[in-house]
Amino acid sequence: MSAVRRRAGWRVAPLALAMLLVGCSTPEVGTTVGGNPGRGVASTAPTAAPTVIPGGVTAFRVPARSPLDGPYPRFRDAASGLVTVLGTPDLAPGTQRVSFVLSDAEGLVRLPALAYEVFGFTSGPTGPSGQPVGRGVATFAPFPQDTRGLYTTQVEFSAPGTWGLRLQVPRPNGTVDATLFAFEVPADARAPLVGEAAPRSRSRTLTDADLAQLSTGANPDAALYQVTIADALAAGRPLVVVFASPGFCTNALCGPQVEQLSELRAAFEGQASFVHVELYENPQAVRERGLDAGIRTPLFKEWGLETDEWTFVVDGTGTVAARFEGFAPREEVEAALRATLASAR
Repeated sequence: MSAVRRRAGWRVAPLALAMLLVGCSTPEVGTTVGGNPGRGVASTAPTAAPTVIPGGVTAFRVPARSPLDGPYPRFRDAASGLVTVLGTPDLAPGTQRVSFVLSDAEGLVRLPALAYEVFGFTSGPTGPSGQPVGRGVATFAPFPQDTRGLYTTQVEFSAPGTWGLRLQVPRPNGTVDATLFAFEVPADARAPLVGEAAPRSRSRTLTDADLAQLSTGANPDAALYQVTIADALAAGRPLVVVFASPGFCTNALCGPQVEQLSELRAAFEGQASFVHVELYENPQAVRERGLDAGIRTPLFKEWGLETDEWTFVVDGTGTVAARFEGFAPREEVEAALRATLASAR
């Protein structure tokens, strides 16, 4: 089994990151922004020095993470009550896909789009100036059957360091709440980045076990277990590979990714390879005895995956063309696959 090449880089430990964020100042969380208290706009935006950022942002504290969210950072804004869960913690400098789930006391926030500002708290060209270094719009993508959903966007990170997105959230009463969640962008990601070689893993197929031992799903698609990742890459055509546990989706960022993989396979039959890698090596035992009995597949470690659901589109040369951490709507994955197929022509 080939291992992912580990790229050099530094990482800030969570405690060190927290000390970095609170060491400069300790203002109250929920500072009013925009200079208009009557609008009810509140923020927990961090600053890199105990000075008022132009625009009014003064708070500089990362909200506590909830242990219920596992590896997905969860931030709660005490002033607005908005809760943000970052769905893509494995980031790196460059243009990266960022996803998040946003909720309030009423439940999931499902506005079609949210405007945001990007703040960079790195030492270097991006700051800490106190001014936003970028702006954009995140769009809402509902899950199939419209049960849940998340926001996605593309953000340019010019350097490693602490970054934040400040969301502007319109409320039914005409006010606008603002909430900022801060996160680390290391010098390098753990999972393969776009442009890097995909590991040629010997994933399990129907020659190794029956379907019940290859997926926790209720009705697995046998076509997703015909070839190994290594054999699919050796064939020299694009590959879509999903790492997930379809029968045990235990957080807000996972969804029916394997079911969507089957849909793509049917739509692009003969043009690409499609492989599912189950999170657990022993699905039958997990179904019978629960998650505590689960043995995680070593392929997650081989690919550098630390969250429970990933999708990669790989081109015919074995190079990663697109990466999606957490649930990725079919439209996103299909667009990446179509672009990969077009470039091959």
